[in-house]
Order: sequence, then C-alpha cells, then structure tokens
Amino acid sequence: MMDLIRRAAEDLLASKCAVALTGAGISVESGIPPFRGKGGIWERVDPMEFGHIDTFEKDPGKVWRVLIRDLKEIIDRAAPNDGHKGLARLEAMGLLASVITQNVDGLHQMAGSTDVLEFHGNCAWQRCMDCGGKKRTRDVDISSLPPVCACGGVLRPDWVFFGEEIPPAALQRSRQLAMRCDVMMVVGTSAMVHPAATMPVIARETGARIIEINPERTPLTGYVSDYLIRGGAGDVMNALVSELESMG
Repeated sequence: MMDLIRRAAEDLLASKCAVALTGAGISVESGIPPFRGKGGIWERVDPMEFGHIDTFEKDPGKVWRVLIRDLKEIIDRAAPNDGHKGLARLEAMGLLASVITQNVDGLHQMAGSTDVLEFHGNCAWQRCMDCGGKKRTRDVDISSLPPVCACGGVLRPDWVFFGEEIPPAALQRSRQLAMRCDVMMVVGTSAMVHPAATMPVIARETGARIIEINPERTPLTGYVSDYLIRGGAGDVMNALVSELESMG
C-alpha cells in the first residue's frame, strides 16, 4: 500500500487543482450508517415512503418518528474521524481545493474543510417550512414531533428528500470543478448514485488523475480510477498526510 500512498502524494504535490468526492464510507468510521447497501438505513425504512417529500408534507410527525429522530440522535453524537480530518489537513496544506460530498452529516465542515459542496443537503441543520429559518439539529427539542420553529412552522432536515431537486448551484459548481481539476480523490464511495456518479467520469474525460480510496474494489476500479488504495478512509488519509509531511 505504501507505494500507492507515495504515488498519491506525488500526484497531489504535482497538482494545480485537486478535489475530493466523498460518500457514506468516509462517515461509517464516525458511527453513521449508510443509507444504501448492507446495513443501510433503507434496509429497515422504505425510502420511497419515508424519504419522500410528499410523505413529509402529508405527515411530518410520522417521518420524524420513523426516520429523522433516530438519525438526529446519531448525528448529535458523531464527530469527524481521521478521514474527514485528513481532507481538511490537505486543504490547510494547499493541496485540496474543494470537497464534493453525497453525505448529509456536516462532518467535513466540523473537521475544518471550508469549501464543501453538498449534493444532498445537510441533516446537521433543520429548516422551517414556513419562515425558512435554520436551527442546528442538535439544538432542536424533539419532546414532541414534529418539532416546530419559534414561528410555529414545522422543522425539516435541510437535506434533499426524494422528489426534490439537487441544489442547482452545488451541481453546477461540482461539474465545473470536475472539468477543471487535474486530480480527483474518490473517498468512501463507488459513485453509483447520480449525479455524483458522473463527477469522476467528467474529471477522467478532461484528463484528471482519479485516485480511489475504498476498502474494496468498486465499479470505478480499473475503468475510471487510475489506481485504488484499499483501506478505510481514516487509515489511508493518515498515511497520506504523513507521507506528504515527510516529503516536505
């Protein structure tokens, strides 16, 4: 693995614009279950019922009880792991421009990343459906559900429900970064969910080097990614940052 770590370090040092695309795998080490796949939230909760905006608008209390309340408790306890911290460290070193993420936990920002593009919004904040005001999820009182804003409006996660559009500004800027970058790190995701899945493809087609960091092979491996560093995000990022610091 160390040969690939050094290769990644050299690619980052030679890069003029590097970006990262992250998915659920980077946050699993923080105790946050993925939505999809084995052990994911959608195994126990019907996504097209409880994850759909129509259901929330009809019965927000039910969606809070079945889906959001438990997720709030998990996110309230979660802290950035070494994968999040490593990407923030790369930004501080001037080696990473932006993070594009499919995650809704806000852990990249908590770790110190300052330019984070969120495809699916952020469950670390709640938004009032009436006045639009926002409140940190950890500060929301859930003694009665659904929780309400001071104005009386229902609070909802500031994420993208099924049936809602990806924020256009995030999508547009992500595409611009994918076309402009010369290195893209794909961390903790197989990039199977669109439109995030198109970002490594766009980057590859415009000449970028694609560095994949995942525990196992994915559909990207050998086709889109130039090489795969196998391992957990935290361990790989620790090794990569250490290698970069040793290279001066």
